[in-house]
Amino acid sequence: MAGLYIHIPFCASRCIYCGFYSTTSLRLRQRYVDAVKKEMEEVRKRKKEKEDHSIATIYLGGGTPSQLTIPQLHQIFDAVYKYNKVEMDAEVTIEMNPDDVTEAFADGLCMLPVNRVSMGAQTFNDERLKWLHRRHSSHQVTEAIERLRDNGIQNISIDLMYGFPGETLDDWRRDIDAALSLDVEHLSAYCLMIEEGTPLAKMVRNGDCPSCEERSGLQGDCPLNEELERQMYELLIDKLTAAGYEHYEISNFSKPGYRSRHNSSYWNDTPYVGLGAAAHSYDGHCRSWNVADIHQYIEAIERGELPSEQEEIDGDTHYNDRITVALRTSDGLDLTTLSDRHRHYCMKEAQRFLDDGLLQLCDNRLSLTRKGLFVSDYMMSSLVMV
Repeated sequence: MAGLYIHIPFCASRCIYCGFYSTTSLRLRQRYVDAVKKEMEEVRKRKKEKEDHSIATIYLGGGTPSQLTIPQLHQIFDAVYKYNKVEMDAEVTIEMNPDDVTEAFADGLCMLPVNRVSMGAQTFNDERLKWLHRRHSSHQVTEAIERLRDNGIQNISIDLMYGFPGETLDDWRRDIDAALSLDVEHLSAYCLMIEEGTPLAKMVRNGDCPSCEERSGLQGDCPLNEELERQMYELLIDKLTAAGYEHYEISNFSKPGYRSRHNSSYWNDTPYVGLGAAAHSYDGHCRSWNVADIHQYIEAIERGELPSEQEEIDGDTHYNDRITVALRTSDGLDLTTLSDRHRHYCMKEAQRFLDDGLLQLCDNRLSLTRKGLFVSDYMMSSLVMV
């Protein structure tokens, strides 16, 4: 089985923190939809003589997929089911912004094969939403969830963000409580990071975000001091697990039975196909990625070309990839999937972390302890082969 990811790069406006490829050129939507359909057909033709996989998960990400119209989404799904063998119980996810979930959009959504929605709430503080350049209000998150429930969507995930300049532990507690009151099936929570190339990074460089400057020396820095960032993460874990959510990946929590099957495929070394501008694919032996430019992507597809590059994955690279994704999960790294050489190397390097209580070994699975969660990046970099 495999996953299918379709990148929808359109956004009505850009959030200051986002480093994903996107565009505000909404006039290109139909040409882009046509190009994705044509890419799907071309990929199908090229795989005709090769081993094929059934599709177990479909994920429309972005960007903001809810910026497409319902008829355009129909066109994409019609092509998905035409050119792929899709499992009967496939998980079908679409990302959306709360303010896009009008009554008409929610009504139209129930006519599509979508059975899971991932929505960017980020925070329930309206001033912080404005600072992020988010288009929605906190009230619209609640309203959107109610509309989705009324239209049969019973698997909803929301994204939260913490680490805002000036944010206190009590501020974060209020956001968590607001999220829990919505009783959604899945929550993802991320610390705000200053990513190079984003408007937020530019604001910091120009001195327009003074409270970020102390932590802005490196790409990926959080505006908060490390101790407060740690306290916020611990509060998140404590409150969500007490509410019955499973902490199954560093940044992800779900009610029992509601893990993201699509994202889990990335962490479990499952092949996936990526369609659209900037989308990535993986077949177990090589990685490929489409050009991250909507104009180049559309023009190449219209010429009958696939605008992608690829690289073969050797044994050491595959081992390094497994370390940096599998160890993010509560299931951890299955040592029996490694070669003898890689297993020996891994355990040799991991022993000091096992001794310090940062890693644990159970049934041939190496995983993070709660103590290890806070230094996970350091441990993973120590276990990879250079």
